Amino acid sequence: MKIKKGDNIIVIAGKDRGKSGKVVRAFPAKDAVIIEGVNLKKKHQRPTRRNQKGQIIDVTMPIHVSNVQLVDPKGGKPTRIGFSIEGGKKVRIAKKSGSIL
Repeated sequence: MKIKKGDNIIVIAGKDRGKSGKVVRAFPAKDAVIIEGVNLKKKHQRPTRRNQKGQIIDVTMPIHVSNVQLVDPKGGKPTRIGFSIEGGKKVRIAKKSGSIL
């Protein structure tokens, strides 16, 4: 999986298409990522204490990696990710501008 925690992402497919945010958590085994403020679901929460009320909260759910793309640091548009060797290290590069991520 080429997307990591902390990357700036834009959603390219699904109900949240066009939204962008930062990756909070990545699940490489499932090929999914959690992005802050994207793919929100309502969850009914039971009261945990005697004097507390039940409530409905928004929970951020994972979204498949194929539905997101990295935001190019130079242009601000979606870009694919490539790899190159710079100074003996393997680094990620943006395909659109060629800048190192």
